[in-house]
Amino acid sequence: MVRHIVMFKFLENAQGRTKKENVEIAANMLNDLQGKIPSLLKSEVKLNSEFADKTNYDLVLIADYNSWEDLHDYVVHPLHKAVGEFMKDVRESRSCVDYEY
Repeated sequence: MVRHIVMFKFLENAQGRTKKENVEIAANMLNDLQGKIPSLLKSEVKLNSEFADKTNYDLVLIADYNSWEDLHDYVVHPLHKAVGEFMKDVRESRSCVDYEY
C-alpha cells in the first residue's frame, strides 16, 4: 500500500476569492475525486482548525493506493489534473510525502 499526503497553503486572495472560499472549493474538488478515479482507494481531506496556528498549512489530503503505479495513474488522471490546474493559481505552497506501509 502507498500513502500520499499532500499539504497546501493557500494565498490570502486569489481568482477574486478569499482564502477560505478557495480552501472550500479545493476541499470539495478533492473529495469529489473519491469513486471517480479507480486507483484511488480511499482519501480524506481535512482543513486546518480556525483555532490552530495561522502559520499552519490550510488543507491536507491523505490518500491510499495499492501500488506506486496506482498513485501514478491518479496523478495523471484528467480529473486530478483539473484539481491541479485550480490549485496552481490559489496556493502559496505545497508539501508532499509518499510512503509504503
